[in-house]
Amino acid sequence: MGTIWSKGTSATEAVENYTVGNDRILDMKLAKWDVLGSKAHIKMLKSIGLLLPQEEEILQKGLDEILAEIESGNFSLADDIEDIHSQVEFLLTERYGELGKKIHSGRSRNDQVLVDIKLFLKSEMLEFRSEVLALFHKLQQLSEQYKDVLLPGYTHAQIAMPSSFGMWFGAYAESLCDDMLMLGAAYRCANQNPLGSAAGYGSSFPLDRDMTTKELGFATLNYNSIAAQMSRGKCERFVAAAMGQVAYTLNKLAADCCMYMCNNFAFIKFPDELTTGSSIMPHKKNPDVWEVMRGNCNRIQSLENELALMTTNMPHGYHRDYQLLKEVLFPALDLLHNSLGMALYMLEHIEVKRDILKDPKYKYLFTVEEVNRRVLAGVPFREAYISVGREVNAGKFDSCTYNSVEELHHTHKGSIGNLCTKEIALKMESAAKW
Repeated sequence: MGTIWSKGTSATEAVENYTVGNDRILDMKLAKWDVLGSKAHIKMLKSIGLLLPQEEEILQKGLDEILAEIESGNFSLADDIEDIHSQVEFLLTERYGELGKKIHSGRSRNDQVLVDIKLFLKSEMLEFRSEVLALFHKLQQLSEQYKDVLLPGYTHAQIAMPSSFGMWFGAYAESLCDDMLMLGAAYRCANQNPLGSAAGYGSSFPLDRDMTTKELGFATLNYNSIAAQMSRGKCERFVAAAMGQVAYTLNKLAADCCMYMCNNFAFIKFPDELTTGSSIMPHKKNPDVWEVMRGNCNRIQSLENELALMTTNMPHGYHRDYQLLKEVLFPALDLLHNSLGMALYMLEHIEVKRDILKDPKYKYLFTVEEVNRRVLAGVPFREAYISVGREVNAGKFDSCTYNSVEELHHTHKGSIGNLCTKEIALKMESAAKW
């Protein structure tokens, strides 16, 4: 019996279309890892006597052929094949007969997809590490290059105290150190082998899980088979949380750049070809790249919450809901890669304005310096604070201005006169060791 929304499609097809969704397209990202997982698995099957040496040799050759097709872009899922796992097994069976049907012994699609995703996410985290390091080094280089160029600092969007471009660039460099720690945690979560957990309850075959762990380059096992299955969704949430931290840093950098490019600030600028104009106002140079990055990074930060909502209130074991995680996670991975690359590209072309603090509106930027000067002369801090405040309110504050970092005499660690660039580099070096 058809439904009221049926257009001649059978119920079976309708159900399949709904449940499969975009999975066949997304599975292409897992193709390489699925083949590598199968190669390790059949090597293990031979070691425990479930495959003859000559059978394993033939299957390895077949899997290598499929892997070459994937890497050359000549691989695709047939229209009537549900997922990557089935496609690989189908091709082996088509090419080598009944032998192809032996590769699935001792495993389920559940632990198969877990292996694929963890290998894939490990690779993604390593790529993020390289991209974050590249951005970090650029920020450190800019920090040193412009360490003597003063910049007004703001709190509550009000003129506050003197800062510098060195301090501004350096702040984002050090923030990436924290983000790198999160990426490392996500990598370690993914770096555990679930293969052999089957559908969540293991197998009666004497599977050598230590062997497949070594073959696939995992650091350790998901030992408990149920725990291995429970890592589905949890691993993705670890990754999403780490991505959210990187996106948080990029979002704030993008927001700063949008503000600093504003004509009312005009602290930084970019070449015309990296900005966009207006369809009606010929003078406009809009920060479109940074605006889009700001929005995209907000989307990435929301990913962890979306994954949490999708995986809440599930008992242990596999549920088809987990399939949906790929639909939100995989595009977000690409989005963050692109955002990191674009941030680096933009910073390679940034231009900073000098002599900003000569503008009279920054006169009160030096009230704290004046308070400190009086304290050093022997005036109690509170008295100095009150007297300077009264001078400001009466329009009589006339402190000398400071034109260089050296004149300000900020020497403690982390101040504009002592950026600790080398120390921050060591912090990143430690954070990136995973």
